[in-house]
Amino acid sequence: MLRSILGPRLVVFAWGNESRGDDALGPPAGPGIALAGWSHITLIEDVQLQVEHALDLVGQDLALFYDAGMGTPAPFAFVQAVPRRFLGPSTSLGIGPEGVLEAYRQVMHDEPPPAFVLCLRGESFALEEGLSAAARAHLAQAWGFLIPLLSWPGIDRWQAALTGPAEDLFPASDDRRSAAE
Repeated sequence: MLRSILGPRLVVFAWGNESRGDDALGPPAGPGIALAGWSHITLIEDVQLQVEHALDLVGQDLALFYDAGMGTPAPFAFVQAVPRRFLGPSTSLGIGPEGVLEAYRQVMHDEPPPAFVLCLRGESFALEEGLSAAARAHLAQAWGFLIPLLSWPGIDRWQAALTGPAEDLFPASDDRRSAAE
């Protein structure tokens, strides 16, 4: 892949529903990234990921998916994501990062750029609640972790910062099917 003059081109997907408690952990990344003025970063903010977000990966060297998760190890998990077929029905509900990567693979007939997920632990996702105290603490810790990665992005550096295997956040297809039954 080509590199920009300032380093790798990076797309950051920050998503979450600001009216659902700790699901709002994704959106605060946007203003911080915008204020930093990093010219090598494209920021995509949304309420949820959709297959159409695969097109936002075109021309990028690296991708970061930034979201909240229930059951995520505290304060956050940083894992590498890989394409995985989306098993759910075709609805208006969003998909996960691995589904976006798989959509890219299918539409572009090519491998997506290396992708990582920074998933912050959320405690409460109830409607009309604000961020919990724990979520605010996790947000501050995640931002401190994220600044160096965004300032000097690179696959080797990011892989060295992984907090665990992707299976911690994305169970295997068989595990998902068993849980749904």
